[in-house]
Amino acid sequence: MKALVADDDATTCALLCAVLEELGHDPQSVADGASAWTRYQETKPPLVVLDIIMPGMDGIEVCRRIRQLDERRETFILVLTGRDQPGDLTAVLDAGADDYVTKPASAEHIRARLVIAERRSAQDVARRKAEAELAVARWRAGIGETAIALQHEINNPLAALLGHAELLLMEFNDRGEKNEQALIILEQAKRIGDVVKRIARLRNPQSVEYVEGSRMLDLSKPEEKD
Repeated sequence: MKALVADDDATTCALLCAVLEELGHDPQSVADGASAWTRYQETKPPLVVLDIIMPGMDGIEVCRRIRQLDERRETFILVLTGRDQPGDLTAVLDAGADDYVTKPASAEHIRARLVIAERRSAQDVARRKAEAELAVARWRAGIGETAIALQHEINNPLAALLGHAELLLMEFNDRGEKNEQALIILEQAKRIGDVVKRIARLRNPQSVEYVEGSRMLDLSKPEEKD
């Protein structure tokens, strides 16, 4: 997993990167908040480790900006703080951090917090995947219910429309006459019937772009297989 480390202390930064590499991650390091914010926008890593006190933009501000951009909270943020005052820790959590470590911290302590971060990130990924699959299942169930309702509500009046259009055409044919309006009604009624049949046959409904910014159910005819 890619990770971003931001700390102006070279020793701490090297320790964090070493622990991350030991855990199988791919860390990138920067020495100030502005660089951390720039690098985050470029790479969107799933794990960010921030020192709270850095030159220029501090870790609190970087954390806040990440959370504004990362609305789905796909990035786990671990903040390093040298202060252990309730107000400071509240500020860290209010900014959107997921966890914090108080300096100075041993390699074992940092490793433990990073393992927790890794597990929580994996759990969050699994949860988002399950939520997405559930949303798709509900959407498809809704399409199926809509298809049944359309068949029920459309088929009877459509059958009557087709029947009367065919009778009209038969009468005109018996008199040796043609009626374009009745023919158009019959053709369009058959077209509606074809759409209803395609809705009834939907097994894996998909949406396609209709106009810019909106989508519609794909009812195109399936391609003929050789």
